[in-house]
Amino acid sequence: MAPPGEFGGHCIEEFFCNRLDWDAHPFFEEIRDVRVSAHLLIRRDGELIQFVSFDDRAWHAGQSHYAGRDNCNDFSIGIELEGTDVAAYTEHQYQALQAVSLALFAAYPKMAPTRVAGHADIAPGRKTDPGEAFDWARYRRTIGVQEVPA
Repeated sequence: MAPPGEFGGHCIEEFFCNRLDWDAHPFFEEIRDVRVSAHLLIRRDGELIQFVSFDDRAWHAGQSHYAGRDNCNDFSIGIELEGTDVAAYTEHQYQALQAVSLALFAAYPKMAPTRVAGHADIAPGRKTDPGEAFDWARYRRTIGVQEVPA
């Protein structure tokens, strides 16, 4: 996890691999006791970094609930986007997320584009990402989900 609003570098990778130098930035003390991983990280330039096999459990959701089931880590794939809740995500990130999503839907037929959710959806009050800056309508269109008119 990079300090909020700071992009680039290797802090996220070091955090997910439990190698973060806790003294490198004051923010890191706030997350010292957090143990987290993700299947995939999409950097600002669209680079994909895989940490956990899609066939294995990652620890991205924590205490969570979705579609009548608890413990989303047991049945979901965690994709992290380098960013903040309020900074616009990049074109490269949306393109990479679309490509990865479509590949996952093809490889895992039980996954459905209509069941994609953010951390804020599965752990409301505890998690806020991807935040208000994420364009859900745009993303859903790119994976073939038609928005239902209000």
